Amino acid sequence: MTDLLLRLASARRDSTPFGITSVCSAHPTVLRAAIRRAARTEREVLIEATCNQVNQFGGYTGMTPDKFVDLVRAIAAEEGADAAKILFGGDHLGPNPWKREAQESAMAKAEAMVEAYVRAGFTKIHLDASMGCAGEPAALDDATIAKRAARLALAAETAAKSAGLVPPVYILGTEVPMPGGADHVLDHVEPTAPEAAQATIAVHREVFQEAGLADAFSRVIAFVVQPGVEFGSENVVAYEPARALRLAALLNEETQFVFEAHSTDYQTAEALQALVRDGFPILKVGPGLTFAYREAAYALDLIASEIVAGYGDRPLMRTLEAAMLAEPSDWHGHYHGDETALRVQRHYSYSDRVRYYWNLPEGRAAVHRLNEALRDVAIPETLMHQYLPLIPAQAALTRDPEAILIAAVDMVLSIYDQAASPSGESADRLG
Repeated sequence: MTDLLLRLASARRDSTPFGITSVCSAHPTVLRAAIRRAARTEREVLIEATCNQVNQFGGYTGMTPDKFVDLVRAIAAEEGADAAKILFGGDHLGPNPWKREAQESAMAKAEAMVEAYVRAGFTKIHLDASMGCAGEPAALDDATIAKRAARLALAAETAAKSAGLVPPVYILGTEVPMPGGADHVLDHVEPTAPEAAQATIAVHREVFQEAGLADAFSRVIAFVVQPGVEFGSENVVAYEPARALRLAALLNEETQFVFEAHSTDYQTAEALQALVRDGFPILKVGPGLTFAYREAAYALDLIASEIVAGYGDRPLMRTLEAAMLAEPSDWHGHYHGDETALRVQRHYSYSDRVRYYWNLPEGRAAVHRLNEALRDVAIPETLMHQYLPLIPAQAALTRDPEAILIAAVDMVLSIYDQAASPSGESADRLG
């Protein structure tokens, strides 16, 4: 599977670019939608976990890397998907979860995390040591970042060798927006200056060489840069190819690499196709998928309120509102305004910080109640028009609310798959 990623740069050089969608989510329905699509189209699927989401201590999902892999593979078995076509990626692996600790303590935990990811079968590893730890500046210089990345790469290489595994491919560089989107309205985002990207590449190459990690560096497939895409709570900054022209041209000199594009959520099909064409073929999407899931879940909540006796008035939404008010740490500080604005953002923001609450016991119980209320219920076509007008009719005809939720997520994934396909051909051509 890593061969697919290793071909990204040569495909660009040969003017036959293709991309791959990076599904950055641990939500079971999102994962099922991605795997079901891969099974239907017989294409590879890249699924990534982040350092805060999944780590050796469980992260905010409660899953260690091996448990995350077990979850994905169990879903794949249920969906009849080819497990050999599932590629696992680790995103922002570094000291970020422990950055309030002293540097040595945070880095030791980061090393252990990287080792756990590699041993669990993650073969695409993004090393991110850009953040300062206790007593350090918030942003570190390139040389320090590169040295810490090399230290983490050594941990990954050692873990792969000792476990008899194929060594991973790497993503380096860290110039990305705030994970989960910006917390304010943005008019535009400046692409990374090509000179800055080139300096980052050069210092990592030198540091890895000096550390005896030249072979690991030969498996670096991409650097993370900012192509000029972002989303805030209420708006999306669209990709403008002309503004990233000089940055993309750097790949003509640094032919080993492509660039990885973070926060591509909510971009149009045309923008995603342009990103792949211009050298940003790894399209990372996360909140955009759970946003689609939330839209459909809230619509079904409204539908059940209309037609299921005793269901109540939007109990799913009300349950999540209560949970977010009781435990505000995952949204407070990211949303701004008066009480009305905060309430709207809690539920409908592009940043989709409600995604942190689906996994709570009360969130899971509310979704279960919704599914049970609508299972085997024929939803009137007129209500589908009212609340879910874009969902394919066949999903509603199944009388299975989970099928509707999966269809909502799949509509987003289909746009990404089409953009990632050579020449933008239909990703459903085999379905």
